[in-house]
Amino acid sequence: MRCRYGRQTDIYMEAESYINSIPKFTGKSSMRETVRFLEHLGNPAQKRKIIHVAGTNGKGSVCAYLCSILQEAGICAGMFTSPHLVTMRERFAAGGKMATEEEFLEVYHIVREKLASLPPELAQVSYHPSFFEFLFFMAMLFFEKKNVEYVVLETGLGGRLDATNAVQRKQLCVITSIGYDHMEYLGDTLPAIAYEKAGIMRAGVPVVYPDRCSEVTKQIEACAAEVGAKTFPLQKQAIKEIKIRNKTIDFSLHINYYDYIGFTAVTPAVYQTENAALAVKGALLLEDERITLPVMQAGVRKMVWEGRMEEVLPSVYVDGAHNIDGIQAFLETVKSHPCQGKRKLLYSCVRDKRYQAAIEAIALSGLFEEIGVVTLTDERALPLTVLEDSYRQYTGFSCKAYKDLDKAFRELVQGKDDEDMVYIVGSLYLVGEIKALLRRPRRD
Repeated sequence: MRCRYGRQTDIYMEAESYINSIPKFTGKSSMRETVRFLEHLGNPAQKRKIIHVAGTNGKGSVCAYLCSILQEAGICAGMFTSPHLVTMRERFAAGGKMATEEEFLEVYHIVREKLASLPPELAQVSYHPSFFEFLFFMAMLFFEKKNVEYVVLETGLGGRLDATNAVQRKQLCVITSIGYDHMEYLGDTLPAIAYEKAGIMRAGVPVVYPDRCSEVTKQIEACAAEVGAKTFPLQKQAIKEIKIRNKTIDFSLHINYYDYIGFTAVTPAVYQTENAALAVKGALLLEDERITLPVMQAGVRKMVWEGRMEEVLPSVYVDGAHNIDGIQAFLETVKSHPCQGKRKLLYSCVRDKRYQAAIEAIALSGLFEEIGVVTLTDERALPLTVLEDSYRQYTGFSCKAYKDLDKAFRELVQGKDDEDMVYIVGSLYLVGEIKALLRRPRRD
């Protein structure tokens, strides 16, 4: 297939290569510069209804639940999330479908062309968007071309200074659970991190967040009062009667005027009940008559989000948990997951995470009889020797180090009995490499 830019697939790979090279020659832009370049693009966000999602864990899932609800209501919605697992095109979708190569290239070339004709204010500082900013600009142009009504934006890092916060007019903000992650950028206390996440709020715009940590709640409420935002906390008691089945979870959610209403999430992940509840509570606050109770129930039931306790092969699950809160949520799910045989784990992570705490939690959980470690191909990968030494200071399971992911995966899968469960966790980069491996043609 050809497009006006040449051989489509080849040009697409060149575009990905260019975007991947950006961190080598640029840093993060100021918010003023991001706003100015968005204006230079013609303010593609201006006519969209923006739903903005920040937080430490669960952002992507909340975005996916919201989009599923909107789609079930017959509403055309766009979604911008990160990171991607296999292809950059996963980062922006419209109507439940990610951008095609041709659509990706079209907006990519517009951004490149606009960079060649910068306004004086940006030209004098030799402006160039960062990796994340470049994709954000592409996404906003894509949503404009697809004429979506709603845009669901996931922040990349933080919130207050995130590129996505250049969008001023918002319909709804959601702040998911707050935990310790990216502390070198966001602060080393929960209130400090919450402050950065709460920076997405706007005057008069409703904000939904989970009320489960008093110091986080206090910070979010203080930030909301300062800007004049309206807060709608999700109380812990709002979710009850959680029934875990083999591949689904039934739960009841307290909704004003309806009392407790039943929902079903097609996932074994217990942590998704809170994410689904945040999405439902947020969807109600949009006050859109198309979003009815049956629509929300169907939207939650139909949501599928890759890399979050996703069953990629029978009894083989991948999960992108990469910080201590995510790992603890993952372990809670594993504990509640019926298993008649052995539980086996494959783990890897990047070196700038608090991997010691994650490894300790996994090792001391007593849930796994076999643990394998493997290093990632990413330049931030934690060395294999460090992974191996970190696990081997604990007892109660066998630990094996693999230099090759393909070998590790096949050995674990092929060596499992029918009643065994295999879990792969530690990084979304690891999930992406597993997904790419599964899509690779088999060599017999």
